[in-house]
Amino acid sequence: MLIGFTGRIAAGKGVLIESLKNGGFEHYHHSNEVRKEAASRGLQMERSALQDIGNEIRRLEGASAWTKRLIKELEKDSPKNAIVDGIRNPAEVVELKRKFKDFILISIDAPQRERFQRILKRARESDPKDWEGFLKIDLRDLGEKDPLGQQVGECMKLADFKIINDSTLEELQRKFEKVLGVVGV
Repeated sequence: MLIGFTGRIAAGKGVLIESLKNGGFEHYHHSNEVRKEAASRGLQMERSALQDIGNEIRRLEGASAWTKRLIKELEKDSPKNAIVDGIRNPAEVVELKRKFKDFILISIDAPQRERFQRILKRARESDPKDWEGFLKIDLRDLGEKDPLGQQVGECMKLADFKIINDSTLEELQRKFEKVLGVVGV
């Protein structure tokens, strides 16, 4: 089975992904491919720079370019169960659904203030450090007008299942287990 995740920054995707990894799922992340590209160019790992590289490659190679790179890894590794994370453009969803008949997409969202607090707590190098920076990144990630850009909002609309993370971790896990029960995991 191939499970894809999309959603707004710090909505809780990582928590759910960790539970699947603990259950034997292999993890493939679009952002890792973007980070490799940034490193090869000697660029900083700031979120806006990574988004720029992501958009640039989509313009050069097509809207599903990052997914096509991940599909090569999936085909090489042939995992029984895998996760594809960091889906940010609708063409990526279309490509995954075309290539894998067992692909399902799960969207995760959470209230904006809660997501900002999570970002401050996790303190990743590429995360914004203040509210204004967070709002800028959040808006850009959600949906650019450019069809080759970040369009998480459009990806979320394409999700087979939608989870709102607006309570406890236990409640998030309960919602997720309900989804997994529906798909037979």
